[in-house]
Amino acid sequence: MFSTYKAHSNFLYNKLVELSRNIFFYDKIKLKDDFETRINLIFAHMCIILIVFKDKKKEEFPQDIFDNIFLNIEYHIRELGYGDVAVNKKMKTLLRIFYDMLLKIRSTKNKDSTINKIALEKYFRPESNNPKQLIEDLANYFDKFYYFCFELNNNSMLKGQINYYI
Repeated sequence: MFSTYKAHSNFLYNKLVELSRNIFFYDKIKLKDDFETRINLIFAHMCIILIVFKDKKKEEFPQDIFDNIFLNIEYHIRELGYGDVAVNKKMKTLLRIFYDMLLKIRSTKNKDSTINKIALEKYFRPESNNPKQLIEDLANYFDKFYYFCFELNNNSMLKGQINYYI
């Protein structure tokens, strides 16, 4: 009924935060460095990990780790100064974004790419004169991230042992 915070389950969340802070996104892709962009980057990485778990068909993603990731996001929203009503409203919006991204991030039309560029365009807006090329670069990043994670052991991913750098 009540969710409990488990600090020892933060390994994957901490790695997702670290991945979202990669200078590549802000320097090369020219994404705006703000809360929404970082949350969307966390969501995109998380979606890829969930897709990898599904594609491997070995085991399901643990519900407690999934819940803990969203609990951490909720705590960080509270740290930003939002009140209870605003946190609930913000979390509802963020969950809609996450599930929309999860459903759409995988490309079904393009055989050359795992990632749906249209879904990326919806949530990431590079501040550049050539956003199409930057979205292409972002899609290539997530394609490589997918294949990198697919080669990892599921337990390694759950423990946040994802040493992926560009």
